[in-house]
Amino acid sequence: MDSLTPPDIVANMVQAGITKSALGPFDLVMIVLLGLELVTGSFALLPLAGLRGRATLGGIVANWSWVFLGNLLGSVLYAVLLVIALTNAGQTEPSGIAARIVQLAEVKTIGYAHFGVAGMLTVFVKAILCNWMVCLGVVMALSSRSTIGRIAGAWMPILVFFAQGFEHSVVNMFIIPAGMMMGAKVSVADWWLWNQIPVTVGNLVGGLVFTGLALYVTYGRASQIQTPASVGVEQPAE
Repeated sequence: MDSLTPPDIVANMVQAGITKSALGPFDLVMIVLLGLELVTGSFALLPLAGLRGRATLGGIVANWSWVFLGNLLGSVLYAVLLVIALTNAGQTEPSGIAARIVQLAEVKTIGYAHFGVAGMLTVFVKAILCNWMVCLGVVMALSSRSTIGRIAGAWMPILVFFAQGFEHSVVNMFIIPAGMMMGAKVSVADWWLWNQIPVTVGNLVGGLVFTGLALYVTYGRASQIQTPASVGVEQPAE
């Protein structure tokens, strides 16, 4: 059959975490299928390898740090290129989607700052909910042997994340700098204090606690008797 049992899925999660901690940063639908690295997915998978004694704390933190840096550099680079494309290299005022990006950059930073502590709590909770869904997408992609099954599995939780307007740290690495380049009234301090830092921490909690550990506690003991060979599915990086 194409679908896998929950213990098999957890076994795949552990193996993916082991692979990540060994291969590092060079190793969601496109990310899943191509074996690329997304730090928010690693928040759920790598600690499971640690729980099995197959990855060290240092290796886990090193992976998260390098992948975070790589995601940040790639996101900002894409933002630069898109801003050039949308504004004729700065010669025209933002309009259409460009104006919407500017608006989003302000909503995602000074919009939360307006509410003070309540705003900080809100962005943190949105980040937890976001990566709960994103990491479920990663897990669902491990639940099938077929390409179409993996795409469908990953797509459903991600659709919920986008529809409900949650906060994803890697998405914001692109949205906020792009908005700043096009005139958003947002400082670098606003970006990191009111979004990037709390969202990253919230994503970590959502991925690690609500997805990775929750599934490991539920099915991890049964998955100990499984091996990647017995599961029979190629291990994606995400």
